[in-house]
Amino acid sequence: MTSASSSSARSLFAESKQRLAERVQVNMNNISSLARQIQRGSKSNELLTKAARDIASTENQMENSEENLKKMQLISVHIGYQFENIQKSAQLLTEISEQVTNMQR
Repeated sequence: MTSASSSSARSLFAESKQRLAERVQVNMNNISSLARQIQRGSKSNELLTKAARDIASTENQMENSEENLKKMQLISVHIGYQFENIQKSAQLLTEISEQVTNMQR
């Protein structure tokens, strides 16, 4: 009887040992999967950092472009004023030329 119960105990121990080994294997697989995910996550963090730097750089370029557009708009307005003054001067020059012609007659 003792022999049957000790063989039963050995069987239970072997079974428990096998289940424990299987659980350890599952846990090891889960840990390695987690390590891979962490590694991927760290790479995505690097990518996010690079993207943030690129956006900050682009933002600076956009601000510079906006300032340049404002300056160009101001220059355009000044050129418009100069054009109007040149037109007035040309018109006056035509009138003065006609007056000089009339005075010479």
